[in-house]
Amino acid sequence: MEYRRLGSSGLKLSALSFGAWTTFGRQVDQRAAREMLAYAHAQGINFFDNAEVYAHGVAEELMGAALHELALPRDSYCVSSKAYFGRLPDPAPTQHGLSRKHLTDACHQALRRLRVDYLDLYYCHRPDEDTPVAEIVPTMDTLVRQGKVLYWGTSEWPTVLINAAAEFARAHHLIGPQMEQPQYNLLHRERVEQEYAPLYDSLGLGITTWSPLASGLLTGKYTAEVPADSRLGQSDNAWLREAVLDAEGGAHARRAAALPALARTFGCSPAQLAIAWCLKNPHVSTVILGASRITQLEENLGALAVAQRLDQGAWQQVEQTFTTS
Repeated sequence: MEYRRLGSSGLKLSALSFGAWTTFGRQVDQRAAREMLAYAHAQGINFFDNAEVYAHGVAEELMGAALHELALPRDSYCVSSKAYFGRLPDPAPTQHGLSRKHLTDACHQALRRLRVDYLDLYYCHRPDEDTPVAEIVPTMDTLVRQGKVLYWGTSEWPTVLINAAAEFARAHHLIGPQMEQPQYNLLHRERVEQEYAPLYDSLGLGITTWSPLASGLLTGKYTAEVPADSRLGQSDNAWLREAVLDAEGGAHARRAAALPALARTFGCSPAQLAIAWCLKNPHVSTVILGASRITQLEENLGALAVAQRLDQGAWQQVEQTFTTS
């Protein structure tokens, strides 16, 4: 396993990490969660990603129970949570957003569900137009100083708000955001590669990216149909299926269709090639993998060898394919 610093911090995360989004509590039960977490940890993965909203809190409960049963040394892994959407399907006004109350309540609830004494990483899951950074930053600073959180950051925030939070923190001698969690893959690149570019040096911002396979679109599994046992085949993921397959009028699906043939020429799977492409970006601290079974994790972890093996000429072929398709 390769390890990378979380931005300018001293924390080293595994280049590939494991997350619970859309799988834990839906496709993944308690036994499968335990088996995959054990396998991931044995392979050197040291970061497990979660959020209050994933399966309405069940994802964190499953992960917490699995970690407890495995009795992994707490100093050998990092775990995260995110707050904004709330845990309940129809949250009350105080049960979502980035108010001091909800950020604090959500942190305490995540600690209980994950069965840990502190969160290594804690994210503001989306911007909140109703809550100013003057309330958000001191709240996160307090949670860090109380020892309930080690590093805090944002997810899918625009650069202007990340900068505003960082500037407020500096001006008031508070702990500012250390990381951002954006979507990043061959089909979603602009935010990571262009919008956030100034922040890597100016703030020392770390990037923990999600959906390297564009919810499975870059695996080639959806070329002919949507398998019933796949992520997009789940009945309660109809919104995700529409967002993925119909993105830009189907343009993303058409571009993704070129990946399997390209991967064959490099002697790897489409998933491995797509993940390896994310890894080649030096600003990416970790690429969060999602899986519903160990065989998927095994395949995806092979992306590390692919990233090390392919030369610049190979990556130029990938770039050319996705900029002209």
